[in-house]
Amino acid sequence: EVQLQASGGGLVQAGESLTLSCAASGSTFDDWPIGWFRQAPGKEREGVSCISGSAGSTYYGDSVKGRVTISKDNSKRTVYLQMNSLKPEDTAVYYCNVRQRDGLANYWGQGTQVTVSS
Repeated sequence: EVQLQASGGGLVQAGESLTLSCAASGSTFDDWPIGWFRQAPGKEREGVSCISGSAGSTYYGDSVKGRVTISKDNSKRTVYLQMNSLKPEDTAVYYCNVRQRDGLANYWGQGTQVTVSS
């Protein structure tokens, strides 16, 4: 069984910061890439950031580049998304996702709500 638990969301004002966490449990492995997606009301799901399991390379979506940092702690089986200078457009449910290195399985967390007010 693979489980992902996202946490850290909340209500903040524009310009403030949040750090999201995604804790993995079950049969996940450090070499599986893991990342964050978000979905705002009335919008399609958008990729935010991901980090490779084995190489440590990172990816950031254009809408958040320069404002977020993804990292992970393998000993805690947790990935983090540090978000600074939050904007109202960042309001969304944020989901963590992990995929097997061979791409044969994909797992989603239940999401954490981030709301940014003006």
